[in-house]
Amino acid sequence: MRIARFSIDGNVAFGAVEGEKQDELVLDIIKGIPFADFELSGTKVPVSKVRLLPPVLPNKVVAFGRNYADHAKEMGNEVPDAPFAFFKPATSVVGPGDEIQYPSFSQDVHHEAELAVVIGRLCREVPRERVKDVIFGYTCANDITARDVQKREKQWARAKGFDTSCPLGPWVETELDPHDLTIQLTVNGGQRQLGRTSEMIHSIEDLIVNISEAMTLLPGDVILTGTPAGVGPLHVGDEVAVTIEGIGTLTNKVVKRG
Repeated sequence: MRIARFSIDGNVAFGAVEGEKQDELVLDIIKGIPFADFELSGTKVPVSKVRLLPPVLPNKVVAFGRNYADHAKEMGNEVPDAPFAFFKPATSVVGPGDEIQYPSFSQDVHHEAELAVVIGRLCREVPRERVKDVIFGYTCANDITARDVQKREKQWARAKGFDTSCPLGPWVETELDPHDLTIQLTVNGGQRQLGRTSEMIHSIEDLIVNISEAMTLLPGDVILTGTPAGVGPLHVGDEVAVTIEGIGTLTNKVVKRG
């Protein structure tokens, strides 16, 4: 099931996405929230009549770096022996169609296409065999990075955490085997990144076991699983699109901040 979060006439709701052709998609409005038992209302609205929002509002976004060998190599880094985590704040999250604001303190902003895992229940110290039970679903993400700031500063809070640096969407797919999906990114229609989730060094199970050893995960929290090779610069005016097999496409435009 594809679960979207949207606004219409000033109201925010969740809905189940129905249909296949983009111009024919409709939302069956959900009674309640999707992280608990819910019912479909039967009230339907065309996707074209609503504004799609970030599919979740996470308490935290936990991101894992250098999780594809070719990407680690292109950045001149060693492949980490264990998962390598950092954070993006909730204020970095934007949705499909929202603007990525080029930060004034950087001159080298890059794209990074990623599969995002959405947590579905409160959990801590999750055993490997129970990881699938705590996952709500999967969505597309773009880990926008101020690369010059990342190289200059010892920690990545500003480089990875600035406002609008975490586009998510267009919705959450709850029924998906995430282990061998095509993940690609285009800028202005030209392909920049192409890989498969099977190329991850540390699996989704590894990542969730690792981070849940340290902290409690809450419903709606997001885990970013790393990016394949091909990262590169974005410029004001660019349109960047992340497409993941079985999920859909997340598209955003880069604008000047301010």
